[in-house]
Amino acid sequence: MTDTNYTYAVARIRALEVTLFSNATIDQLMACRTYEECLQFIADKGWGDSDTGLNAEAMLTREEEKIWEVMREMRVDMSVFDVLSYPNQFHNLKAAIKEVCTETVNPGIFYDDCEIGGEEMLEIIRNKDFIRLPDNMQAAAKEAYDTLLHTRDGQLCDVIIDRATMEAVYEAGRQAKDDIMKNYAEDTVAIADIKIAVRSAKTAKSIEFMRRAMAQCASLSVDQLSKAALAGEAAIAEYLLGTAYAGGAEALKESPSAFERWCDNRVIQTIQPQKYKAFTIGPLVAYVLARQNEIKTVRIILSGKQNGFPDDAIRERVREMYV
Repeated sequence: MTDTNYTYAVARIRALEVTLFSNATIDQLMACRTYEECLQFIADKGWGDSDTGLNAEAMLTREEEKIWEVMREMRVDMSVFDVLSYPNQFHNLKAAIKEVCTETVNPGIFYDDCEIGGEEMLEIIRNKDFIRLPDNMQAAAKEAYDTLLHTRDGQLCDVIIDRATMEAVYEAGRQAKDDIMKNYAEDTVAIADIKIAVRSAKTAKSIEFMRRAMAQCASLSVDQLSKAALAGEAAIAEYLLGTAYAGGAEALKESPSAFERWCDNRVIQTIQPQKYKAFTIGPLVAYVLARQNEIKTVRIILSGKQNGFPDDAIRERVREMYV
């Protein structure tokens, strides 16, 4: 699709952006006194459909489906969104390997709105037919499968697949023509590396573990970040202050919830300039990410309300909205 042809699609997105939840809408949702009131609030905003009723998980799943229905209706090249589906695709790989190697069944564990759904992924892994997987999954699939089968080390299996996910995202960003995809990939991998460093500092992981788990990116030094993690969270924060992720240092000092919130907010801040562009794929990608962030935030609030958490504790985890 040429830049000119994106004009209609972007105009449609501009109309849909009006329905996105703003920070003020999130405040209204937070003001609902009960979990049931929250469900009614989002239903009144058009979430879910006649089949979902006020079932929270069904409503949120339906909203995810609506994102991609909108994109398909606009007849844009869906391959530009592939990078956004990589986490779900690699999740399916991880889940299939664990089910096959442990001979257990976990209903509802797979995503079916990506290139290889759950049943097909299970068939591939059962038959060890790794050649049927995309090129960027084959080596990791075989290594993770062999590792889990012979060592029963589920964490090492996760590390192998999670790193392959990051490398796939990063390579897709490197090959992308649009800045939004390049920036999204850079931030996604860097933030994943920072999260690994923070978790490793808390659990006293070795530098070898961190180097195996982290993926290289341009905006951070994996080597320096790993060494900082060995010295603790304060050293991680000190290192981040000298990078493009200085905001993460402040959030890390505040609380774990504040840090997690900063990680997601960073992506929203990266895509916000797309609100002012009209002739590229950027606004469409930004809309997808904005809706996913919106759904994630609603899920956090619903979970908090359902479990009786104080509003202050829920609000600390609430993400920044795109509009």
